[in-house]
Amino acid sequence: MLKCFIGKIYVSFKPLRIAQALLISNERIIYNGSADVAERVCDEFGGEKIELKNEVILPGFIDAHIHLDWIGETLNQLDLRNTRSIEELKKRLHEFSMRSKSNWIYGRGWDHELFKEKRLPTRWDIDEIIKDKPVILSRVCGHMALLNTKALSASNLLIQENEDVLRNERNEVTGIIKERAISKVIEKYRDSLSDEELEKFLIDAMNYCASQGVTTIGLAGCSMRVLRLLIKLNIEKKQKIRVRTYIRLNGNKSVLDLILNTGIQFGFGDDMLRIMGFKIILDGALGIRSAYLSKPYSDMPNHYGQLNLDPNTLFQIVKEADEANLQMAIHAIGDKACDLIIEAYSKAKNLNKLRHRIEHASLLREDQIKKIAELDIGVAVQPRFVISDWWAKERVGAERIKWLYAFKSMLNNNIKMGLSTDSPVEPLNPWETVYASITRGKYEGIEYYKDTIHETLELDETLHCYTFGSAYIMHDEKVLGTLENNKLADFIIVDKDPFSISDYDIKNIKVLKTYIGGKLIFEI
Repeated sequence: MLKCFIGKIYVSFKPLRIAQALLISNERIIYNGSADVAERVCDEFGGEKIELKNEVILPGFIDAHIHLDWIGETLNQLDLRNTRSIEELKKRLHEFSMRSKSNWIYGRGWDHELFKEKRLPTRWDIDEIIKDKPVILSRVCGHMALLNTKALSASNLLIQENEDVLRNERNEVTGIIKERAISKVIEKYRDSLSDEELEKFLIDAMNYCASQGVTTIGLAGCSMRVLRLLIKLNIEKKQKIRVRTYIRLNGNKSVLDLILNTGIQFGFGDDMLRIMGFKIILDGALGIRSAYLSKPYSDMPNHYGQLNLDPNTLFQIVKEADEANLQMAIHAIGDKACDLIIEAYSKAKNLNKLRHRIEHASLLREDQIKKIAELDIGVAVQPRFVISDWWAKERVGAERIKWLYAFKSMLNNNIKMGLSTDSPVEPLNPWETVYASITRGKYEGIEYYKDTIHETLELDETLHCYTFGSAYIMHDEKVLGTLENNKLADFIIVDKDPFSISDYDIKNIKVLKTYIGGKLIFEI
């Protein structure tokens, strides 16, 4: 059925184009332009006319890097974001355990930098609350977690020596684990979930994305089980938003070989669900000092962070994926990790065709920015990190702080950049990301605001990267990212024009309706 929308419509942001009307038919935009023309066509063909008042239409947000299953878990399990003390963590855990029927207790979002005790929590802290079932509580970054004694025993981490399992001065396992150890425990926890539970998590997460105005996502680190369930939901027409999947590897040769042997190439699937390639987590996070740096941490001399994969394995995976026409998306927070990715991609024969990506690229030297631009490597960045990582200057020091989250420098060098939240690491709400991008901690008193003010993005730049930019790095720029003719009609209706309010108020914009292919999938 023909639909006609009349009102203020942002067709694109770079260049900034505004239309008075949209005509939509068969999931696509067939006209954007004057209200008079659109209304005449609508009347002649008996279409449905929707007139806006003070609301505004924008292209749907495209979040280039999120974790859909983790979002679903966060919605259904224990949310520990903004916990201000270990005592509060214990209280929340107790309250949640009283109503949970799961075999495992899973929580996510704590940040010890906020704790008044100024220390990491331990297994003995949470053993006081729960002893009879395994508990895993992931730090906000996802690169560190806290386990109780039951979970440590179930995961065989109490006895064996493991560099990713922290011990105290008495050589006792504290319950804090990181990086590769987390992957093993999370896998064990997820094995305890039924397909029905995991499917519910995915549906809840997609509904939540729709409510936030996110119409397409890059699923960074998709397991084979999640992929199977997404295919099921796609076939059953239960998939609300568009999903582009990057299958989790981290050195798992069996998964790599399985995909390569099928002959699947990037873009396999349909407009709703596509397989793009592989995701690797090469290093860790700044918060726990596991991001891999070229020089030691300023607040931990002689410590450079760590790699989760040796360079030779990384180079081999990139080579095999590239030759098989599969796009790579590789996590790198530290500048030394970025060096290794740049080196690997520089040898890829299909780099420009496949648009291999760097995820995060949090700390970039000027020479790296120029090399990334020269090679035309895509980057997925998370502006909300600027506010969450308020302590970052302690980690990298005064000299390197100017390299942190160098968004403007990347754009000035014509790097193809998409925006994302890494949700549930950061809030999925795109307006919080937009706010962080255009204010950069100005109102929060972020210590390094003045050091990096030159990296602040303008509103039009931010919205362009969050729509067209994200579409580009996922090979969707011909059908998504703007509201031009013949593109898929993915758009949102919001309560305020973002260009008519202050930068401080931008985070309070509300999504009123969300459309995929011209079909209403969410409304307040």
